[in-house]
Amino acid sequence: MMKTQSEIIKQGYDALINSLGVADTIRFIQYFSPGKGDYTKECHQWLDEKTLSDVLEDMEKLSEDDSNQYDEIIE
Repeated sequence: MMKTQSEIIKQGYDALINSLGVADTIRFIQYFSPGKGDYTKECHQWLDEKTLSDVLEDMEKLSEDDSNQYDEIIE
């Protein structure tokens, strides 16, 4: 049986709390803010000018250049 979205969210929160404790779970969640603006509109401002080849080339460069992408520490 598939879980509902609410059940998955509750299970996720429970896992975080069990692993990190309440205070660090709150710190973890606060790290991911919803942001501001219109993501789709802003993407079209630069993406409409790129070809698929340009995008694929940029993606390949990112994977080569960003070997330390997960080294950031949550403070």
